[in-house]
Amino acid sequence: MGDNSTAFSLPQPHLQRTKLCDMKDGDLDPLYVEKKEQLKKLVASIIHPKIVQGKPLNGKEFVAFLEQILDALNKGEIPSTGSLVEVFNKGILERCLKLYSEMMAKLHLPLLEKSLQDVHEISRAKSMRAFDEQHFGRHHAKKSVMQLDDGIEQVYKNVILANEYQSAKLCEALYTRCEDTMDELQVLRLPSLAKFNAGFLQCNLSFEKECVGPSKANYEHRMMKMLSKSKTLFIKEYNHRLFNWLVAFSLVMVVVGRFIIKFILIEMGAWILFIFLETYTRMFWSAESLYYNPIWHVIVATWETLVYSPILDLDRWAIPFGFVAAILVLYWRCYGRRKHSSGFLLPLYNNHKGGRNRPRSD
Repeated sequence: MGDNSTAFSLPQPHLQRTKLCDMKDGDLDPLYVEKKEQLKKLVASIIHPKIVQGKPLNGKEFVAFLEQILDALNKGEIPSTGSLVEVFNKGILERCLKLYSEMMAKLHLPLLEKSLQDVHEISRAKSMRAFDEQHFGRHHAKKSVMQLDDGIEQVYKNVILANEYQSAKLCEALYTRCEDTMDELQVLRLPSLAKFNAGFLQCNLSFEKECVGPSKANYEHRMMKMLSKSKTLFIKEYNHRLFNWLVAFSLVMVVVGRFIIKFILIEMGAWILFIFLETYTRMFWSAESLYYNPIWHVIVATWETLVYSPILDLDRWAIPFGFVAAILVLYWRCYGRRKHSSGFLLPLYNNHKGGRNRPRSD
């Protein structure tokens, strides 16, 4: 045991201890110098130099090597317990984030904001539960949980933006369609308040039902404003257009009753309507005063009943009906009158003053 001892003692180098740092080996005790050299040889025989890439390192090189190792540890380039856990959890994190993204991708946008929030909460809970069941470690997994939560929030923000875009796109299309419908109703061939109201109601109901998402409130305000303007404009022009239509209609029926059908009752009714419309406006200075007359209200109600109903839309079928009526009148004038010349029960015009068989006078 004594032979294997590496204990080593050094004598006192010099009596003046306070000046040891300024002394050289020649100023020191020779026995101390001899023992010091023996100590160096002993240390050199015990330790072995660090060999890197087959080359032994001296003191300076070894210090530089330690600095490189410390830098690598600080940068995470050398695996540690925490870094290994993060590597394993990274794959799990990516799979859980993919699970959340797939669930959100199945949504049919646009959706109500509340519905989208509910789906987000459910999908997030499933993703977090899947991560909790598979992750490694406890302390080091907290960082991965935060990363997963950040990734989910980023995906959710993208879904919110997509939902807003789809909502705006859908509501804009519905708004444009309703705007076109209102423009078409403004230029009806036969003005009909009932048809306008039906189109107005249908447009409003379709918008309320189909427009969903965060853009609905904005487009709903625009929709109400547009519909209100359209209705105000239509009502403003409705009475004027109807008045002009009735005046033209009365004149046409005068011509039809006198020269085509030659039915005096039709001509008389048309003259009465024409005289009423023209004289009333002359007596009360303007056509606007006519619109408050009860007789005008009866005329309007009759007109609306004839022009538009759920069964028949005369504005759409006016031209075909007029064409068919013209053919029937032409047929009656050319052929029907010859066969039934003596069968009229109502008064007709007779242009022959004395009849066909009146005897000639000398």
